[in-house]
Amino acid sequence: MNDALTAEVLRNALVVTAEEASVVVVRSAYSTFIVEGSDASAAVLDVRGRLIAQSMATTLMNSMALKVALPFLLADHPPATMAPGDAYVMNDAYRGGVHTNDLLVYRPVFVEGEPAYLTATMIHVSDLGGLSAGGMAPLATDIFLEGLQLPPVRLATAEGIVPAVEAILRANSRTPDKVMGDVRALLAGTAVAAARLSSLVTEYGAAGLAEGIDAYLDYTEARTRAALTELPRGRFTASYPIDDDGIHPGRPHTVRVTVTLPTHGTEAPHPVTGQSRVRGTAERGESEGGESGGGGGAPAGAPVVVDFEGTGPQVPAAINSSASQSMAAAVFAVRCFLDPTIPMNDGCLRAIDVRLPVGSLLNATPPHPCGGRFVPIYAAMEAVFQALSEAVPERAIAASGILQPFSIAAVGAPYWIHLSYDFGGVGARRGLDGPDATGVHFGIGRNSVPQAEPVETRCPMIVESVETIPDSGGPGTFRGGLGSRTVLRFLAPCHVTTRGDRLSLAPQGREGGLPGRLGGFYRRHLDGTLERLPSKANNVRFEEGEAFVVETTGGGGLGPPLSRDRALVEADLRAGLITEQGARRDYGLVIPAASPARPGRS
Repeated sequence: MNDALTAEVLRNALVVTAEEASVVVVRSAYSTFIVEGSDASAAVLDVRGRLIAQSMATTLMNSMALKVALPFLLADHPPATMAPGDAYVMNDAYRGGVHTNDLLVYRPVFVEGEPAYLTATMIHVSDLGGLSAGGMAPLATDIFLEGLQLPPVRLATAEGIVPAVEAILRANSRTPDKVMGDVRALLAGTAVAAARLSSLVTEYGAAGLAEGIDAYLDYTEARTRAALTELPRGRFTASYPIDDDGIHPGRPHTVRVTVTLPTHGTEAPHPVTGQSRVRGTAERGESEGGESGGGGGAPAGAPVVVDFEGTGPQVPAAINSSASQSMAAAVFAVRCFLDPTIPMNDGCLRAIDVRLPVGSLLNATPPHPCGGRFVPIYAAMEAVFQALSEAVPERAIAASGILQPFSIAAVGAPYWIHLSYDFGGVGARRGLDGPDATGVHFGIGRNSVPQAEPVETRCPMIVESVETIPDSGGPGTFRGGLGSRTVLRFLAPCHVTTRGDRLSLAPQGREGGLPGRLGGFYRRHLDGTLERLPSKANNVRFEEGEAFVVETTGGGGLGPPLSRDRALVEADLRAGLITEQGARRDYGLVIPAASPARPGRS
């Protein structure tokens, strides 16, 4: 496919195929979190295990899971055993999945009578059991406390959903009707994408489509490698701490990374495929999640190596991650220092070698829980950011506040569930203040935080306020982004579950910048007093009239605060981003006292 215009049309058609699938899932789902947060992912892959395209709204965490899990699905269900109309589901964290509530659904697409491609969708369904409703189990000590585990199984045939699988899903959910509604939405998304992909086969021909896809992946690899050559050579190390594991308060854990940016072409490519791989999973006889295969037209050369050797060991607590999620964190962090217009597909992965020690916080083995994967992978992301900030100081970024997930559920039947999160402030960047209350994130949907009105309609609560917190951004020449405060008042008794981090160890500033303000979870009693809750708490009972307060952590500042432009400090003060006290304390701003009124003037 030498016509550049035709190639570009095909590339966009593949992305739109995935995007339409994700839209269908959102519009068809039953869970509030999906419908209002638009948190659905979709991808197009092939039987060689390659990630061809992902929807524009798909999070890298989810598309990486869909890619890494696919070889395990194909091992259990070889393409030769598949039939038109089949669909498969899994959630096994140790074989590419995320955690128990995230269901991965795949549908084979047949070309000339043989499975050639797969369309895939994924969402966090409303509930699949475990310690807490909604898939939150912050105090789980093994994966069995996190909910139902599904190996790759046939979910549907041309006749419909397999009755036995539906019975299993219903029996393990507090909200069986919602879960099955979500499952049917996932299936609908794969069906729509499969129809679109079949249309592309008709339009381009089987060989033409395959050739175009190979060219697309090679194009992406070439652009990724070219961008990497613009970074300085060398080895750059960093680490980032985790507050605690929830079981042993005050006992921190650490993620460490070494990022190697070698001279282009000095390292040999992977001995089997000529491409890079995600190390760790293959060492115990499992799929090499980063291998791509195919193509071959892209330039050879050394990938960037992101090695997490030295990261703390896995623990019997919910602060471990599966390999697919840690891979996503590393790839996302590297991509933040590259051209943002580079597509996300297997071509990009060929140029990034992620090494995850087996049995570490970033590559857990059974039965260690993986539901709290946000905690270690955001530490991994931050460690890569800090390492590359040393390598490329003109693009440096201070540490950020991160998302603070929580769930709210009925005390008993009939069950209702509200699963959500609020975001911390982003660390200041070279030349720019950090954005407020958006987080540096790669694991959420289009809208991220559901709107107040739909939440109040579906759940017995009132969203009393959502606001940013003045002075919460780390002071600096460039200020860290502000954290936020959300107040939810309950109209019925409920259980609240929290899973937070960076609530004890503040995100640090860089180059003289100061840390962001710590956030926290709180109960507001009926008399108005505030009680701070643990950052990782399970099923805390709230009574009618009490309120749940979520305060997120601000981002770190960059550069000495006293070097901040006075005009920017005054603008922040006028906008309410800092207080007069903060302006004096942090920036040395002299605020003249109000002039007394002159006699005879009103």
